[in-house]
Amino acid sequence: MYLKEGCSLLLKVHKPSIPFVLNASPILGVNQENDEIRKNPNLNESDVLKRLRGERDTYLALEYFKHVANVESFKHTTLTYQMMIEKLGQKHEMDGVQYLLQQMKLEGVNCSEGIFISVIDSYRRAGAAEQALKTFYRIQDFGFKVTVRIYNHLLDALLCENQFHMINPVYNNMKKDGLEPNVYTYNILLKALCKNNRVDGACKLLVEMLNKGCSPDVVSYTTIVSSLCKIGSTKDARKLALNYTPSVPAYNALINGFCRECNFREAFELMNDMLDKGLRPNVVTYTTLLNAMCDVGNFELSLAMLGKMFVSGCSPNIQTLTCLIKGLSLKGRVHEALAVWNQITREGLLPNVVTYNTLIHGLCFVGNLSEALCLLNQMERYGCLPNVTTFSTLIDGYAKFGDLRGASEIWNKMITSGCPPNVVVYTSMVDVLCRNFMFDRAYNLIEKMAMENCPPNTITFNVFIKHLCTSGRVDQAMELFDKMEHYGCACNITTYNELLGGLFKINNFRLAFELLVDMERNGIEFNIVTYNNIVNGLSRAGMFEVALMFVGKLLVKGIKPDTFTLNIVINAYCKCGKVESAIKLLDTMSSVGCNPDLVTFTSLICGICETIGLDLASVYLQRMIEKGICPNISIWNFLVRWLFRKLGYDASLTHFNNVMDGRLEETELQFQTKV
Repeated sequence: MYLKEGCSLLLKVHKPSIPFVLNASPILGVNQENDEIRKNPNLNESDVLKRLRGERDTYLALEYFKHVANVESFKHTTLTYQMMIEKLGQKHEMDGVQYLLQQMKLEGVNCSEGIFISVIDSYRRAGAAEQALKTFYRIQDFGFKVTVRIYNHLLDALLCENQFHMINPVYNNMKKDGLEPNVYTYNILLKALCKNNRVDGACKLLVEMLNKGCSPDVVSYTTIVSSLCKIGSTKDARKLALNYTPSVPAYNALINGFCRECNFREAFELMNDMLDKGLRPNVVTYTTLLNAMCDVGNFELSLAMLGKMFVSGCSPNIQTLTCLIKGLSLKGRVHEALAVWNQITREGLLPNVVTYNTLIHGLCFVGNLSEALCLLNQMERYGCLPNVTTFSTLIDGYAKFGDLRGASEIWNKMITSGCPPNVVVYTSMVDVLCRNFMFDRAYNLIEKMAMENCPPNTITFNVFIKHLCTSGRVDQAMELFDKMEHYGCACNITTYNELLGGLFKINNFRLAFELLVDMERNGIEFNIVTYNNIVNGLSRAGMFEVALMFVGKLLVKGIKPDTFTLNIVINAYCKCGKVESAIKLLDTMSSVGCNPDLVTFTSLICGICETIGLDLASVYLQRMIEKGICPNISIWNFLVRWLFRKLGYDASLTHFNNVMDGRLEETELQFQTKV
């Protein structure tokens, strides 16, 4: 057992089986304890239990436990041992727990059911279910017969760590011992099956429960209802729930399932059905619906739901208001989120770390870093300790603006507060270093990640590669790409797309096509970004026919082109003189769900001027305005230059005065009218 520095777990000299702590320096309060014991040598069990229960410091409690053992008139009992075992278990001091358990055996102190449950639960909290299993198989050595409750706690410990392969053997062993599983046993098994995606098996087990005369409770069918909803079988879940006594948790699971499918009509009908059956929706019901409305951006309805909560006498909790803040923040409505925040403080609710993190994320999302920093300071003043998510959100916010100083200050604050950075924080720091062209420092940070047992992931490398390619350092990006395997990172489609964009930008077609071959060899499917990179790179190099061939491949594979794809194609058609094809493509853009933008019309109008003439270009200029797209200065500049070139300076100037002088005011007026 690892204790404070200078402490060790040893055995007493005159009673070698009692574990206790020896300190290099005396523990505060030991002398007072000795005086108390000398004044009152006739200690009884209730006195010791009261003292142990009231001592918050586990190590002082253990010191007291040791000194009490020196009193000749007192002998530790099953209950005092259990109390000390529970205290050590809460601190994950499992070596100490085992010492005490062994000491009980040596001294002949009877072990109770509660003792073994405490030991198993301690291992569960420590995340050591296998050690709990080993202790379980030693129970018979203590002369104690295993009970159903002990089995239940062991099964729960295994379930917490998803040790599904161990659960069934333990359950079979329970039946061999002649013990009948109770409803708690079945509920653990149901959860295990559902967590292991065996909802069908859980349904069969529910039937087995009924056949054996063990009536399922609310937890039993709510577990299955919730799992059916998670896999999208909401109709089956609803049918199952109707077969049992209706309960609020089951309805909440169903409502959550329908909300996940965006089937809000069914969700609201279920809430009304609850009321019809005399069930009162609770804070979970309202919060689930409110959160769903926020997720789809329907804040009016979410606020109406909040009002309905108040009317029904159900007060929102901090989770309810956090959902509202999250929804408003993600939509950039930070002022309204701050209004909800002020409501929280007025109502006397204490924001938790999740609430703070949600609002900080929203503030960073809209670039209000100063207000986000104020919230961080407020957290610390009110005793709400920021976690790694808090710091990573702020660092990422500063990184997006390339603010190395701000990101570094948050980093230093995080380190000094004792919060170790995770891969998300490191990646944000790599991002901000790259934005400031400090690529050597960024690579050093990646090496530090590996040494700090927080290895970089694929996202870290993708961020680094993106910045290298954007800044024209494609050779360095390729070197970094080759080193990814060394760090145990697999390349994904984003990695290849960033590299392809960089290689096509510098017209390195040989290496780009080698990467495409590598993608196919590794089974990575091309996506729309991949094809856009290829088509754009080939078009920029003047290889329009080859670019259009890749567009054909894109369509054959059933990949839906986006506006960027079609802009590239229209530009390619115009560059190679196929303006009629570009016009036809523009007319079909809406049919494939792509709305033309400023870039689309700019390419087309320029192409029409060059090959057909100003009259048709004016038609598409008018169409552009009708779609709510205002021509920018580039279009007007092109039209002026085209007129000057085609008509000669004097003629063009006169023609421009007659045809175009008033058109700018006319089109801008039309655009303003449309808007």
